[in-house]
Amino acid sequence: MTALALVLHLDGRKAAPGDLARMLAEMARRGPEGEAVACDGPVALGARLLATTPEALVEPMPYHHAASGCRITGQIRLDNRAELLARFGLAQAGRVVGDGELVVRAWLDRGEDCASHLLGDFAFAIWDPRRACVFAARDQLGMRQLIYAHRPGQAFFCASSARAVGLAVEAPLNETRLAEALIDFEWGSLTSTFFEAVFRLPPAHCLTVDASGLRLREYWRMTPPEPLRLKSDAEYAEAFREVLGQSVRDRLRVAGRVGSMLSGGMDSGAVVALACRMTGTPLPVFSSVGPDPATCVETRAIHAALAMPNVDPTLICHSDLAPWAEDLIAAWKALEEPWDFHMTVPRAAYLAAQRAGVSVVLDGVAGDVLLGHGSQMARHIRAGRLRQALGDARGLTAFYGMSRRHTASQLILALRGAFMPDALRALRHAWRQRRPVSLPVDSAVDMGFARRAGLFDSLRSFELGDRPRRMGFAEERIWSWPRSGLNVGRERYDRVASHFGVEPRDPYMDRRVVDFCLSLPFDQFQEDGWPKIIQRRAMAGLLPDAVCWRRGKQHLGMAFTQALMDHWPDWAAAIPATRAGLAGRVAADLVRDASLRRNAEGHLHPRVDLLLQMALFTAKLSPNLRQDRHAP
Repeated sequence: MTALALVLHLDGRKAAPGDLARMLAEMARRGPEGEAVACDGPVALGARLLATTPEALVEPMPYHHAASGCRITGQIRLDNRAELLARFGLAQAGRVVGDGELVVRAWLDRGEDCASHLLGDFAFAIWDPRRACVFAARDQLGMRQLIYAHRPGQAFFCASSARAVGLAVEAPLNETRLAEALIDFEWGSLTSTFFEAVFRLPPAHCLTVDASGLRLREYWRMTPPEPLRLKSDAEYAEAFREVLGQSVRDRLRVAGRVGSMLSGGMDSGAVVALACRMTGTPLPVFSSVGPDPATCVETRAIHAALAMPNVDPTLICHSDLAPWAEDLIAAWKALEEPWDFHMTVPRAAYLAAQRAGVSVVLDGVAGDVLLGHGSQMARHIRAGRLRQALGDARGLTAFYGMSRRHTASQLILALRGAFMPDALRALRHAWRQRRPVSLPVDSAVDMGFARRAGLFDSLRSFELGDRPRRMGFAEERIWSWPRSGLNVGRERYDRVASHFGVEPRDPYMDRRVVDFCLSLPFDQFQEDGWPKIIQRRAMAGLLPDAVCWRRGKQHLGMAFTQALMDHWPDWAAAIPATRAGLAGRVAADLVRDASLRRNAEGHLHPRVDLLLQMALFTAKLSPNLRQDRHAP
């Protein structure tokens, strides 16, 4: 996971290596193998180095294309290398051609349309001296981050980390984002950061910047593919296994060791079931478990999954965190964003991977979104298939261990979705425009600060993104994708993994897998209440039945966070300074309240939990935190 950094001076100044020093220092953990800087006139390009593909061991980053003078820095892993090598006449080049060179050649070949022809995980920035411009792009699904700040007539900055850019430009903290954090509202924006006038480039977007200004555009958009029509469920399952298998295989192209997370669920289980049969040596897998499989469904399923061949397991138990606690608490204290606090389970997996010398870790994070059944019951009802709808409602009730009342509520929601006319949807939308926006009960944010920071506008904007009309199944899934929280979730995994110098890869975050799933008929997603039915069929004989046909979901994240708190007895000492710094922003009673105790179950009060997150996030950012003039 090479981390990128770039500065382009727009005022005629010549760039120097020191222009990147602060950004590269902030991202040191992302690239533990060192750093490199190249300067060319007004631009400095830098990289923190972590070679995770065979080609990256050979290709220098930043890469210089001598014939054109173009330079590139980035985090790039391409899956369509063979196609690109053939297009550029390099298939028989007799030398190693890196992914950076292929991206530069794509830029020279197709200009600003180049990113739409790349398949894989990438964020990059190209300096083209012929046009005196920087072109930057982020992959279509958002696996890699690109953060930027533009000061017209002065400079343009970009990097892999919002904190790196924010500190480099000495930006004050973004009051709106602070307010959103105080109500745990992470998914309201795909562009804002915790630093004022520092932005995330959204997935599938590119930008071009030169002396005349910055131009941002969407270069690719998810669209419904042609529907796939096969003869049987078995054929659909086989086709799914093939496309997911190709995605897994492409993500096994590594320099060094590759491993995988392994929970007791279907998605990481499917990734491991395929990957362990593709690697010559045992696949390291990292699992978070409880002490007693007899009383924990998740732990029991993980132990069953370990019966798969060719796996080398590391089990991290929340009742025995002592070997891991010091490093995990240190990661808490270096929290890059408040949202990352409760990522204890993936954080433990990345720590275990780092200790095992594994630099690439697969996961199945996007599986829930990609294989979700959406409005399938409503579609059954609208088509007159009432028996199937009732079977799904009863099956889901059994799957999640809910009461019969849950069956009735599922059917009521499905009936409403099946028959609500578009005119009524439009009325609901208009009503939401006019109704007052409310904050969560017992909120940690000060009401006056919420108004000053524009929090109510942010909440209203998100609410107005409701479904405006009835949609086809594929169209509905595309509409729901950016509203699922997946983009911000993947950014969290990126930040948490980077602390340990590990690169995450998700086979479900692959355009080919996404297109395949969008082409499926809706009855391939759920049957009789069994979610992800196509994947369950596809994994038959590869993934143990105890995982394939496990009911329900269980997550051990809170148990791990509570257990880690037990290893940090002086955690409350982090809060008083933050109370003072956030005065006027957090609720006044929370500033005054000296009680920071946990309850009998070991939980923090939700407002204290948020305050601790903010304390860890702002601990080193006091110069960026402006004094609120309304503070008492």
